[in-house]
Formats: sequence, C-alpha cells, structure tokens
Amino acid sequence: MESYTLNVENQTDMRLDLFCASQFDDLSREFFKQLIKDDHVKVNGKKLKGSYRLKADDVVVIEIPEAKACEIAAEKMDLNIVYEDDHVLLVNKPRGMVVHPAPGNYSGTLVNGIMAHTGFLSTINGVMRPGIVHRIDKDTSGLLMIAKNNKAHQSLALQLKEHSVIRIYYAVVAGIVDVNEGKIDMPIGRDPKNRLKMAVVPENSKEAVTHFKVIKRFEKHSLVRFQLETGRTHQIRVHMAAIGFPILGDTVYGKEVFNKGFKIKGQCLHAQTLGFVHPEWQNKMLFKTQVPDDFLAVIKRLNGA
Repeated sequence: MESYTLNVENQTDMRLDLFCASQFDDLSREFFKQLIKDDHVKVNGKKLKGSYRLKADDVVVIEIPEAKACEIAAEKMDLNIVYEDDHVLLVNKPRGMVVHPAPGNYSGTLVNGIMAHTGFLSTINGVMRPGIVHRIDKDTSGLLMIAKNNKAHQSLALQLKEHSVIRIYYAVVAGIVDVNEGKIDMPIGRDPKNRLKMAVVPENSKEAVTHFKVIKRFEKHSLVRFQLETGRTHQIRVHMAAIGFPILGDTVYGKEVFNKGFKIKGQCLHAQTLGFVHPEWQNKMLFKTQVPDDFLAVIKRLNGA
C-alpha cells in the first residue's frame, strides 16, 4: 500500500474527493470517493466525507491499496485519428481523457479506445499501456503517437530519448510575459514537500529545457508557443509556474484566482504539433491540429469578443 501526504495550498474550499482526483492524472474521482468511504483518506488525522471543503493548511493523507490484476477491455470510442498506417497511429486526445488504465480507472481511457480500434499494438510497456510510447496529461489536449508493433515502439522511444521528436504546444498563461521569446533551463524532479507534484529542484532531478515564444499579450494573460527540448512530467506546467506565469486552468501548479470566470476544465494547454521520423520508412513526418473549441473560446474572450 502506497501512502501520500498532501498539503493544501491553492485548493481551499475544494471538495475533498475532487482535490484527491486533481492530484493524480490517472485516477478517477469515483475511485477516491470509494477510498474515502473505505477509510483510506484522512484530513488532519480524521476521517471526513468526500464533500468536506478543504481549508488552508489542511493535511491530506491518502493510502492507495495495491492494484489488483485485471484484464483491460476494448471499448468502442469515437477517436480523432489524425494518421494511421501499419506501424504508427496518431490520435488527437481530448482534454479530460486519461491515456492509460490505472487503479480505479480501468475504463474510458485512450488505451481502451485504441484497443477497440486496432488489434495491433506494441507490448513493450506491458498490458496496462499497450502501444503507449509517451503521454500527455489527462487535462491537456493534443497529439499523441501510438506504436502498433515493438519495432516502431523502439524507434519512437529512441527518438524521444535523443530529443529529436518535434513537440510544439500552445497555452494561455496568467500574467504578461515581458520577453518575446526565451529558454527555460531548469531541472525537474519530485517536489520534496508533495511527492505527487513535480518541481524545479537541484537534487534528484533531471535536465528539463523548454523554449517559448509569446504569440499575443492580453490585458492579464499571454498566449504562448512552446517547443520541448526534453519531455519531463508536467514540464511546461512546472516551468511556467516556476517563472511566475502558471497555465490558465491549472489547479495543481496555478492559482485559482487566475482561473475564475473561464469555462474550461483543465489547463489551457494543447499539444498542437508532433514531428518524427517514420520508424519503418525513415521519412520525416509532421502533423498539426487545431486547438479545441474551449481553448478558442478563451482566446475569443480575452480578445474582448
């Protein structure tokens, strides 16, 4: 059984079950509702209901039982397939969809959907993550590449390791970024105060480099383009929060005051471009997608329309 201790910072007045789910990309709110009922979640040492509203300085302790072996089921879904051949599959993942199954969240994930779409997926990452070479967060939308066989998986994974995959994101951030473009070179590792979060830390961390360019400035926000040189967990979110410009809608690394009034669930962050060398034919491939409608609605509002 794994145990996590979380300190409430920006999430005051949030329901306990919703807070717990917001801290884990791959675990559902329903899962935490059951954990709370089963006495695996305590606030300040006390058992409380999932509807409890958190207060500043509350300490939440979560115990997650060992996962039980299960068979991942294929589920027919209306996936947005951008490209597909016998080796590679590209999906435009919607915000709110978990990439692969995890304890308490064995259905409704992208993996469940792609298993129904195709019977050919790499097995390198095991039965819980067939075909998955890389991930994007549950509440980030955009392009994700899937390997349909192990040879393709090894090639794409090596390209990611060598930082040759082109990954471009767009985001709305809180605040006016005062330089037109720049490079953030800050190592990222587990937050020593909260093991569920990532942070810029000098020890027990890995190199993390993000290039950014401001596309447009609004009254209190900025539209920014990012290109990843490395691909650490939550990299853009952590880097932008570290320099004082958290992603709009990011309840983990951002501040609620910057999120109020915008009808968007999750961070306003979209993986717009993905480029790589085809694992079989060795030709360069580049794909782009439009930002989702709720992202466009935020831009429209910021423009005063």
